[in-house]
Amino acid sequence: MSPMILTVSCPVRPGIVAAISSHLAERGCNILDSSQFSDLDNDRFFMRLTFRSEAGQDCAAPGDGFAETATRFGMDYAFHQPSGKMKVVIMVSRFGHCLNDLLYRWRIGALPIDIVAVISNHMDYQKVV
Repeated sequence: MSPMILTVSCPVRPGIVAAISSHLAERGCNILDSSQFSDLDNDRFFMRLTFRSEAGQDCAAPGDGFAETATRFGMDYAFHQPSGKMKVVIMVSRFGHCLNDLLYRWRIGALPIDIVAVISNHMDYQKVV
């Protein structure tokens, strides 16, 4: 099975990571990458996991039964296949170091994205774009 991506957003509560990890492990999935962030000011937890089924299950199988876990934690979630390129709009202001880095990574193929627009409140980087 090719890798899958799970994105999650929900209120901050203990046990979220354990519940997601357990759900995937019970279905023979191996977590390849995990990023998470808690926005305590807004009581929101965000997580992005990349995983692969080591049990040879099809793409839908890891999501089977996940609705129960999602309901328990009040999650908004989605399973994605990373095969398609995400459409991206880049916003830039006066400092161009991040824009330059994103454009460089896109040009060498390190970022699998389609840049559909670059928006700025200054004309400084128009020629770069």
